[in-house]
Amino acid sequence: MTELPHYIGHRQRLKERIVKSEGETLPDYELLEAALFLGQPRIDTKPLAKELLKKFPSLTDVFLASSEELLSVKGMGSASITTLKLIFSITKRLGQETLRTRFSIGTIESLVRYCRLRLNDPKIEQFHVFFLDGHHQIITEHVLQIGTVDQAVVYPREVIKKALEVGATWMILAHNHPSGNCTPSQADIELTRHIMEAGEKLGIQVYDHLVISSTSHVSMRETNCLPKI
Repeated sequence: MTELPHYIGHRQRLKERIVKSEGETLPDYELLEAALFLGQPRIDTKPLAKELLKKFPSLTDVFLASSEELLSVKGMGSASITTLKLIFSITKRLGQETLRTRFSIGTIESLVRYCRLRLNDPKIEQFHVFFLDGHHQIITEHVLQIGTVDQAVVYPREVIKKALEVGATWMILAHNHPSGNCTPSQADIELTRHIMEAGEKLGIQVYDHLVISSTSHVSMRETNCLPKI
């Protein structure tokens, strides 16, 4: 009788633990190990999961890594990369749906967490706008600009045009700082001012402007950086 590989029993036990606890009690490497089951059903994926977490600082960074970066880890192939990208895409979609149905403007943290998923390229500056109705419910999200490493060209009239198209009353602006320093620049403040001025006469207001990095954020509203107009 052929002896089964040692990891088969471990996989089954890990699956049972995931179902029982919904993954809440599992360490990062075991969650990643289980995710890699899908791409590599016939090998022990624990060493690969641990190797990925050695190369990348956190579980989040593993999922944010480019295909090229993932391929540099021994044992990673196209099937495993496809699996991770699929899981990440589903996570973003679920986050978007949850944000729209449960978002409360009084708690910005849920939006910040979602932005970390959406503004996920650590090298490229991206500018997003969340359009809200008069009851502060999110109508839609719009990726306005993806820029170079040090700038994202945003035109206030484009923001207001989109706000009018979707019938928005409020907006929350969000962009990332690839440098990791979330302190709003003078250019950030001036851009916010121009957008606020463009929307004022049309009854469209900026509620907040969030500056995001992978580990921190700054709310212009909470830090009194929103311009006075």
